[in-house]
Amino acid sequence: MAARPKTPPRIGRPPSEAAASHAAILDAVYELLQEKSARDLTMEAVAKRAGVGKPTLYKWWPTKAALIFAMFHERIVETMEAPRSKTAEATIRAKVRHLIKQVNGLFGKVMADLIAEAQSDPAVMQELYDRHISLRRASTIADIERGKTAGEFRADVNAELLVDAIFAPLYYQLLLRRVHLTQKYGDELIDQVLRGLRTDGA
Repeated sequence: MAARPKTPPRIGRPPSEAAASHAAILDAVYELLQEKSARDLTMEAVAKRAGVGKPTLYKWWPTKAALIFAMFHERIVETMEAPRSKTAEATIRAKVRHLIKQVNGLFGKVMADLIAEAQSDPAVMQELYDRHISLRRASTIADIERGKTAGEFRADVNAELLVDAIFAPLYYQLLLRRVHLTQKYGDELIDQVLRGLRTDGA
């Protein structure tokens, strides 16, 4: 029997009983979502893997979606921030490289599962947008505006459309699984999108 996937290490003081149960539950979700889809995940399976009763799960998370989001934000998204670089373009490239790396791991699987779930559950879509997509979108728009102010990009560049042009193809490939996303693809994508938008004419 194959060994269970390792969960991210936790550091700090020994947890209380409630904190230990909380961590065990999120560990269980993290492990189970590497074995099955979000749609196939059940509260019963999580409780069994975590060694707790179902009432404990529902005490903290009223729905399966809420539980998945808790794990998603605490165990996956918290490690996703790319470092800010000196130039706006370098920062955006770092974000694309970081996203591609994450898309090829558990983040990509869970994100695709959540987007699929969101098609029939508006609450999931709202949660996904409010707590993940909108924050990162706003951050990249700010990078682009910084680049315009610094003279990297043309003053007439529409930051909203530029974000769509860069990141939409990555999510398109994630959802269709047509090709394996590579760093080469990401670099060539940015080269193509930014062509003619730089002030140096490149």
